[in-house]
Amino acid sequence: MLGFQYFKADPTVHVIQTSSGQIKRQGKGLSFFYYAPKTSLTAIPMSAKDVPFIFNLQTADFQHLRVQGQLSYRAADPQKLADMLNFTLNENGKEYISEDPTTLGDRVVRVAQGVIQEEIQTTTLRQALTRLKELDTRLKTALISSTPLQQLGITVIDAMLVALTPTPETAKALEAEARESILKDADDAIYDRRKSAVEQERTIKEAELQTEMTINNKQQEIAEAELDNQRTLTRKRAETRAEQMTADISAEETRKALVELAQTNKKIEADAEAYAIEIRAKAASSVPVEYVKAMAMASMDPQQLFAVAMDNFAVNANKIGSLHIGPDTLNSLLKDYNG
Repeated sequence: MLGFQYFKADPTVHVIQTSSGQIKRQGKGLSFFYYAPKTSLTAIPMSAKDVPFIFNLQTADFQHLRVQGQLSYRAADPQKLADMLNFTLNENGKEYISEDPTTLGDRVVRVAQGVIQEEIQTTTLRQALTRLKELDTRLKTALISSTPLQQLGITVIDAMLVALTPTPETAKALEAEARESILKDADDAIYDRRKSAVEQERTIKEAELQTEMTINNKQQEIAEAELDNQRTLTRKRAETRAEQMTADISAEETRKALVELAQTNKKIEADAEAYAIEIRAKAASSVPVEYVKAMAMASMDPQQLFAVAMDNFAVNANKIGSLHIGPDTLNSLLKDYNG
């Protein structure tokens, strides 16, 4: 209506109202009426923007590598951004008159691409594939301190590398090589396990042999000790037998001397007895027989005397007609002989 219009900005949009080359007002979330023919409105979003990116780079060994990631940024200094890029709205206050607002994300991505490309071009494909975390950290640090972004008034909130992907053919080759390496490691592990088992078996065999040798040595020592004991016992037995033989010889010699002495004594006794008998015989030859008998009977007991008397009767039995011997007669005879 007569060129006056009403503008209302969102709370996250920084608005700069310029009229005749002078800034009339600026701030976030403003609402006001303006005269469209003489007013320029600049609207700069202050909210964070997420921008995904994918680009292909070449490594130091001339291998193609696709880099995929995402970054978040926001306008930290809207005045700088308005000075560097055109964020002016058209007369109706609803659309931008240039493509700068829509290409701002591409500008940030190109800065990120330059940082990553500088790192990738100095590394080989293998090294790059294993440096994802390191590259992610380098990207964040570089974007936060990037001079071009600071000149634009842009602050990078976060940056993240999602994947580093080689070409399908290269990926297959790497997978095959990695697979062969894994299989080789598996074979090496099997070999090491078998080798360890053989070494352990050898250790066990050596321990068994050592144990057997120790047992044999102990048995040999025991056998030698038994032989030594047997030798000692044999020697002791021999010494004992020798001592016993010496004792027996001494005893036999003593017995021999005793026997000889006994024989000598018996001989002496026999000689003495023979001499006594000879003397008695000489004496008896001069004594009547009746005296000798009387002397012999003097030392006899009654039974012997009775036997002698019976013998005498028997010798002269042919001269006796009848003989009657009663108890009284016997008692009388005994008394005579005892008297």
